[in-house]
Amino acid sequence: MKIYHKFLLYQNKLLRPYIRVLLGLVEVLTYLASLLLIVSVVYEHGFPLSPNEIIGLNSVYKAVWIIFLIDVSLHVILEYRDTKKNYRNLAWILNGFLFLTLIPVIFHRPEESGAILHFWDFLNGKFYHILLLLVLSFLNLSNGLVRLLGRRTNPSLMLAAGFLTFIIIGTGLLMLPLCTVDGITWVDSLFTATSAVCVNGLVPVDVSTAFTPTGHVIIILLIQIGGLGVMTLTSFFAMFFMGNTSLYNQLVVRDMVSSNSLGSLLSTLLYILGFTLVIEGIGMVAIWFSIHDTLGMSFDDELAFAAFHSISAFCNAGFSTLPGNLGNPLLMDGHNSLYVSVSFLIILGGIGFPILVNFKDIVLYRLRNFWKMLRTRKFDKHNMPHLYNLNTKIVLIMTFLLLTIGTLAIAVLEWNGSFAGMSMTEKMTQAFFNATCPRTAGFTSVDLASLSLQTLLLYLALMWIGGGSQSTAGGIKVNTFAVVSLNLVAVLRGTNRVEVFGRELSSDSIRRSNATVFMSLIVLFLSIFILSMLEPEASLMALAFECVSALSTTGASLNLTSSLGDVSKLLVAFLMFIGRVGLITLMLGIIKQKKNLKYRYPSDNIIIN
Repeated sequence: MKIYHKFLLYQNKLLRPYIRVLLGLVEVLTYLASLLLIVSVVYEHGFPLSPNEIIGLNSVYKAVWIIFLIDVSLHVILEYRDTKKNYRNLAWILNGFLFLTLIPVIFHRPEESGAILHFWDFLNGKFYHILLLLVLSFLNLSNGLVRLLGRRTNPSLMLAAGFLTFIIIGTGLLMLPLCTVDGITWVDSLFTATSAVCVNGLVPVDVSTAFTPTGHVIIILLIQIGGLGVMTLTSFFAMFFMGNTSLYNQLVVRDMVSSNSLGSLLSTLLYILGFTLVIEGIGMVAIWFSIHDTLGMSFDDELAFAAFHSISAFCNAGFSTLPGNLGNPLLMDGHNSLYVSVSFLIILGGIGFPILVNFKDIVLYRLRNFWKMLRTRKFDKHNMPHLYNLNTKIVLIMTFLLLTIGTLAIAVLEWNGSFAGMSMTEKMTQAFFNATCPRTAGFTSVDLASLSLQTLLLYLALMWIGGGSQSTAGGIKVNTFAVVSLNLVAVLRGTNRVEVFGRELSSDSIRRSNATVFMSLIVLFLSIFILSMLEPEASLMALAFECVSALSTTGASLNLTSSLGDVSKLLVAFLMFIGRVGLITLMLGIIKQKKNLKYRYPSDNIIIN
């Protein structure tokens, strides 16, 4: 009985702190092992290896495998109750797969052929080990990142740090010998990685010729990560697989993804990922049908082309694997369906995930109402809820107006200009496509330098406004532009409230919108001013176009990007970064927040006129 009592002493208050310290050290070691594993896998697949290097990497994989086994075992043995409560079923399944790797260690290889032999060989195979360890590494790092939020870490800084981390990782990956044809400089690699993660599209090199298929895979993965959002991905994996997230973590993530409640947080994350995969899948099929047997590609190349451009379009990135982007001569004749498909992918990605979730709610309500009508043969005309929320109404109306005005204006301005020689259908398709891309995907079908000055000014306005909030698009956002416009109308009409669709806009929304517009203009002025000194030979229009395109994460350029100097490229890359993270978000992470005071000063007026 004494031995049993001593064995359970770990639950005693005197011993538990030491166990917590031990488990904390093991967790830190596991995080380091996860990073080491990812670096080792990248190194193995990015560089030609000598026999000694292969032996060394295999030793690293084995050490990481042992650390993961120790980590899981200690948590189960020393803190079984907490581990059982925190881990979800999927986490237990993955840990079960990890312990299956002990079978080849404990049991010898079967001598007789059959299912057992194949199972033993599979568990002992390198592919199974590395894939499982990579999944566990990513889950551990995601869990660690979300748990940092529980330490009251500034969420804005966490978001910026997350994007910066993937930019650095992407920079290293794109410099690997197997990712490029003849190698690129670190500045060009950093610029391309920033453009991919920030779903911009500006590139200093020709993507189709500078990068290998492996490099294209790296770029599209960076685009997908940047389009979904770093915190969205990490939060999803941490909550869906691990489950041990605090209330504060969930509150922060809820604000990041605009979930209605904590109860719907995980479902919101699932909807975001689900909508992304479904829309990109449908877009891939549509693009494949539009280019099948027309570009001289094999079936596999056509699928790769369709997948790359579907992801790039939905994420509003604007990257293309064709020379000349989507203005390649092979596409300009008889591929109107391709431009329409890409345009709708850009629109769906640019209206925002909250709008897509609202669409889902509307469709489900209509289906339930229709099913009820079929069963009861009575149509319920009462108790109709507000299906379209205020955010959805504003975004849809503004998107429709900007697309309509942009399409008609570009068609009129370029009818006998850059669209000369095209049929009427092609002209309207190209007008619609070129009105969609500035919001904010950098695809191009015509040389932007050939557009009229009036069209370029319209491009600048569309790029600056951008797409919807909580979307893959950039710019100040149509939500912000709508609120500022409504506030202007209220001021001109002499009213002290901003009202729209039977709702009064909060003062916080108005203040944040005004601040976003003001900060955007200040940053653009400073960047154009600095870039004009760094690139004195470039025209002011080209410089302004480059800066607006970078800050709004559009990716359009007047053929200036490739001729920029290294310092100028770094400046443009920084604009892409702050444009994707968000001006307000970045400033909230840098500037110390002031607590709300319980007193107010006497109000006074400033002469404005």
